[in-house]
Amino acid sequence: MSKESALQRVKFYQTGTHTVGNRLMDEDSRTVQASMDRSNAITSGHRACQGCGEALGARYALDAAMRAAKGQLVAVNATGCLEVFTTPYPETSWQIPWLHSLFGNAPAVATGVAAAMRRKGRNDVKVVAQGGDGGTTDIGFGCLSGMFERNDDVLYICYDNEAYMNTGVQRSSATPPTARTATTPALGDAPGNVFGTGKNLPLIAMAHNIPYVATASVADLHDLEAKITTAMDISGSRYIHIMVPCPLGWGSAPHDTIRLARLAVESGLFPLFEAEHGEVTQSNKIRRKVPVEEYLRPQRRFAHLFRKGHEDTERLAALQRMADVNIKRFNLLAERESP
Repeated sequence: MSKESALQRVKFYQTGTHTVGNRLMDEDSRTVQASMDRSNAITSGHRACQGCGEALGARYALDAAMRAAKGQLVAVNATGCLEVFTTPYPETSWQIPWLHSLFGNAPAVATGVAAAMRRKGRNDVKVVAQGGDGGTTDIGFGCLSGMFERNDDVLYICYDNEAYMNTGVQRSSATPPTARTATTPALGDAPGNVFGTGKNLPLIAMAHNIPYVATASVADLHDLEAKITTAMDISGSRYIHIMVPCPLGWGSAPHDTIRLARLAVESGLFPLFEAEHGEVTQSNKIRRKVPVEEYLRPQRRFAHLFRKGHEDTERLAALQRMADVNIKRFNLLAERESP
């Protein structure tokens, strides 16, 4: 027998879905998608772009919510990418009770659904509202604040891709400084979105003193599922803000979606934390701190910051300061990373 024929080929198994590779993993280490109990809230056949972070985030979030609610769940969806690519009339990819609301009133509609279920004595039915950053931080901001102020029994999930992607990549109040969009072009002395604008919705939600606020990322699906499960076990208003990179709007490669989401967390620009009644209770420590430049470079929306011979060091330093403030504010560095 030759040496070559005696060697055995190493096999690599996929472990994030219901595949053979999961037999090698502890049940506690598997995601909801790796379980026979997964609900497939969003089934195959939708029309999301290749590498869409929102499709991934919504699938894991809603399946985790379905599991926590024992299948008794109603979802209300604001107008936006998630609604458009899952429900091209007359088709739908949703396999749960699902309502499409206007761009700005998903929180109010969800509040009405929760009230109707309560009136019918269906206290076992849970309600989730969801929308993108445009429908959440801008158009639906008033309805969302009202839902928080009344402490209505609804979990609201924001899928943040940092612009109005569905209508042509226009700036939203979640668009980061210096980012190029259709309405903040890379022109002039300060190209891209300006500093000093925007809203931090997780902090605004905390200011309403609601029972639970959390941030999550598609780079850590176990953490995302755990936070959804925690929120579903709490009564009153809950808010989860999930970062979902958009290859089309960000000018990034589809295969870099998870990588970019991870770099946003590891740079400190997108802190992961949980809060209860206005107080931070836990933050996810950064295991490998990276400079913001490592996160920004792969995205064409920031390409003007890295022009050959004209690197915008001043505004890159300002973005780094923003990340450093987050790291300090939310105590994000693990002890081995601390100065």
